[in-house]
Amino acid sequence: MQGVLTGFAVIAVVIGVGYVIGLRGYLGDQGRQVLTKLAFHVASPALLFTTLARTDLSVIFSSRLLVTALSTALAAGVFVAVGVVRRWGVGRTTIGALCSSYVNSGNLGIPIAVYVLGDASLVAPVLLFQLIGVTPVALTVLDLTSGEGEKGPLWTRLLTPLRNPIAVGSLAGVAVSAAGVKVPAPIMDPLSLIGGMSVPAVLLAFGISLCGSTMPGRGPDRHLVLLSVALKSVGQPAAAWALAAGVFGLRGAPLLDVVVTSALPAAQNLYTYASTYGVGERLARDSILVSTVISVPVLIVVAAVLG
Repeated sequence: MQGVLTGFAVIAVVIGVGYVIGLRGYLGDQGRQVLTKLAFHVASPALLFTTLARTDLSVIFSSRLLVTALSTALAAGVFVAVGVVRRWGVGRTTIGALCSSYVNSGNLGIPIAVYVLGDASLVAPVLLFQLIGVTPVALTVLDLTSGEGEKGPLWTRLLTPLRNPIAVGSLAGVAVSAAGVKVPAPIMDPLSLIGGMSVPAVLLAFGISLCGSTMPGRGPDRHLVLLSVALKSVGQPAAAWALAAGVFGLRGAPLLDVVVTSALPAAQNLYTYASTYGVGERLARDSILVSTVISVPVLIVVAAVLG
């Protein structure tokens, strides 16, 4: 249980620092926006490139990744179906679908993988799947449905992913890894240093956003928040367990691995995406906060039952 508590404690402290920064006004009125833009346009692309460029892409070909992909698709698909019926709009539905299925595989998943699963590399397939598959698709949808994304000829719209810094960083890292190219240290080291700002910037911006906010789960997006949290905290890990045990016959450590990673809360960088595109910001903030709190007992139960 130490890994679960340690991972959440680290995140809580940094978010708390961001809250104090916002409360005291140390970064001014535009502090959150500056941190968000820094993370989205500079630090996160650098982090994704350096991470994927050093990763063995063979880890993505496994039954565990297939379970993760299917459980992700199921959770996101349910939210999208409800969003279409309720006419929540493409932007909010996309953010809600991400909050329902996109797990915190980085700053929380890695320490939990180390302390609970015993191997940090076990979270790599989830990280790669989200960076290579989910993120480019979701951000392309957000790009195309934004004010500027809907304009222009078809060929420019098809090239939308290549204009997104997150997608560019991810795809460049995959290309380097697949080609077996070793990036020289004078290039990789500065990128690693810049990428190191990504997680702190996201968490600090998230903490600043909590200043003056109302209790989560209230307001016009409360139904979206409740649905996304239910899918993320209960629906996705339940689907992962059913698929892993019932369809793929996983037992023991492999079963624990896929269920634990699926039970991780919504990732903090989803708030960065929502803030950058100006859609579903409160939905993302509340979903991340509530799913993070709920995931503590969920992960403890999962580790106790399957561990």
